[in-house]
Amino acid sequence: MLGNGERFSPLDMLARLVSFDTESDKPNLALIDFVCSYLEGWGVPCLRLPNATGDKAAVFATIGPAIDGGVVLSGHTDVVPVAGQSWSSDPFVLRVADGRVYGRGAVDMKGFDALVLALVPDMLAADLKRPIHILLSYDEETTCLGSMDAIARFGADVPRPGAVIVGEPTGMEVADAHKSIVTCLTTVHGHEAHSARPALGANAVAAACELVAGLNRIADLMIERGDPSGRFDPAATTVHVGTIHGGTARNILAKVCRFHWEYRGLPDLDPGEIPRLFADEVERVTRERLNRYGDYGRIETLEEVDIPGLAPEAGSEAERLGLRLAGRNRTIAVPYATEAGRFQRAGIPTIVCGPGDIAQAHQPDEFITLDALRRGERFLRALIEACAS
Repeated sequence: MLGNGERFSPLDMLARLVSFDTESDKPNLALIDFVCSYLEGWGVPCLRLPNATGDKAAVFATIGPAIDGGVVLSGHTDVVPVAGQSWSSDPFVLRVADGRVYGRGAVDMKGFDALVLALVPDMLAADLKRPIHILLSYDEETTCLGSMDAIARFGADVPRPGAVIVGEPTGMEVADAHKSIVTCLTTVHGHEAHSARPALGANAVAAACELVAGLNRIADLMIERGDPSGRFDPAATTVHVGTIHGGTARNILAKVCRFHWEYRGLPDLDPGEIPRLFADEVERVTRERLNRYGDYGRIETLEEVDIPGLAPEAGSEAERLGLRLAGRNRTIAVPYATEAGRFQRAGIPTIVCGPGDIAQAHQPDEFITLDALRRGERFLRALIEACAS
């Protein structure tokens, strides 16, 4: 039964969502309050899922019968920062010009969120036989952990879905694969001494440089192995060192040196391989460089983020549904990571399919085209029809 909530066009809904500054280091509660108020106005109960500190929350809602086998439409509410970017207008005020819709998050991925929310009245009117679940998460741009509380409740106190569609921008192509991301902070602890007497200490910077060289060798190994599937660009697991900081002065053996590094793994990468290879480098550098003159130093690595990749599942329910709704006959792989691997790791067939071009994401004057929004709306209307039949 339809409620008496306020109706929004997709563009009006997108304007409201963009108006909330939900950069990943800021709370998203004002946006979540708005979404819950909107849904509850249509008689759709909201399950709020706050984080541990209570400054952010995800929201989960079900339209249709509360039974297993439904379809989750998954989007995130956080956006990347605008600091240091040169925008032509206020990034949190939607601007429409020349067939484009500008605003932070317009394509990544409040455009998809807006379409889903704007079509809630149509979902309610369709007398769904198969439920459509809406999940809006947080921290996707940093850890992809904002969806985990909802996933943990699937099949417990909420229905277990049969398929998940993550609405990241793919140009409405159906993506069934992306790489994983693991980010690490390695700290080398040395021992200070005068640079004229190197045997009296351990140079953390020198040891860190050897470890970075070791990561470069691991990267080369991954490049040599390549991508047997031929689907990814770049065509290999990548290993990258992003920052390095250490030392006090040119004539003091460095006491501490830290560097951040990451690897982005092909879906078939053994998750333990690169950590094992790096551990071998750590053991060698500790013995041969850091502690060559005595038991002066140690090396520790903290894994900060582990976002699983999305592996192809040919013929899965999510793939079949997505291809049919999008009118496609093949799947693609995307070069960025998403929350999709979290759902797949929980045993739920998952694809990535959403409006817009990822090339516009994270940029100043981020935009999605009006045509992309129309194509995304057609896809979701086809889903509503499929779930009502």
